[in-house]
Amino acid sequence: MKNIDLVNQTLVKEFVLTGFADNFQMRIFQFIVFLAIYMLSILGNSFLIFTVIVSPQLHTAMYYFLCNLSFIDLCYTSCTIPKLLLDIFSKYQKISYIGCMMQMYVGLLLGAAECFLLAVMAYDRYIAICLPLYYTTIMSWRVCRYCTVMILLGSFFLCTFPNILKPLVFCRGNTMDHFACELLGILELACGDIAAYKLQIFILSIFILFLPFSFIVVSYICIIISILKIKSDSRSRTFSTCASHLTVVFMFYGTSMSVYMGQGMRFSSKSKYVSLIYGVISPVSNPIIYSLRNNEVKRAFSKILEKYFISRLT
Repeated sequence: MKNIDLVNQTLVKEFVLTGFADNFQMRIFQFIVFLAIYMLSILGNSFLIFTVIVSPQLHTAMYYFLCNLSFIDLCYTSCTIPKLLLDIFSKYQKISYIGCMMQMYVGLLLGAAECFLLAVMAYDRYIAICLPLYYTTIMSWRVCRYCTVMILLGSFFLCTFPNILKPLVFCRGNTMDHFACELLGILELACGDIAAYKLQIFILSIFILFLPFSFIVVSYICIIISILKIKSDSRSRTFSTCASHLTVVFMFYGTSMSVYMGQGMRFSSKSKYVSLIYGVISPVSNPIIYSLRNNEVKRAFSKILEKYFISRLT
């Protein structure tokens, strides 16, 4: 029976993404909202990267990783939102097979990289608060570069490489109830034993989602214990720094784990709305949260503006 299915299967050359709304008024509203989100993501993350690069006082491990996070978020939103904007007013919301696979591979790579990066950022905060005297030694530039390489290699070999090595074969149609080519949505159209693939995804999710999240939780338990030992006048500033990271963590990990580790990973129409949070809302929120709640970033940007206006006047 399996051989007959493989012989009779049709070669899928493109996929149809159903997106969200059907009526024209809602499509206009969606276009405006997603365009605004995309522009905010581009401007916010670019602003943060530019400020960190130009300001010598921000050349520390914390802002190095924050710069990496902004770059990942820029790529993450650019991977899905431009195609989504094109599809909103398109009669046939199609994407080629190669385009869909590329979108999925890049999305998995960037998503896993952000998971690992957030864990490294939590470790960075732990060293800065709990072991401040050893911070510059432990979080040296050499260590930062090694962390970046390990994050990228780990993300590639855990997420992208297995899918490239064993590509999916499709025989259940080509229509996907999603706005992007996400792994669980594509899996519903695949032939063969989907349960085996879902088991593989669940096991990998433990290493990519659950373990980094657990590491972050443990790091912040240690951080909170250390903060409680600090004099009261310094607690609020330290809590504010940590609150920014925790906000991003719970927003990103909470929604990702609910999709990839929750209730047998059953793909439904609700999944695409949940994926909006970690795929669209989180990348645009990161620079806003870190910039508005970080006095060092605001002071650095103020100095950049002062230098610019002074140079224009002289």
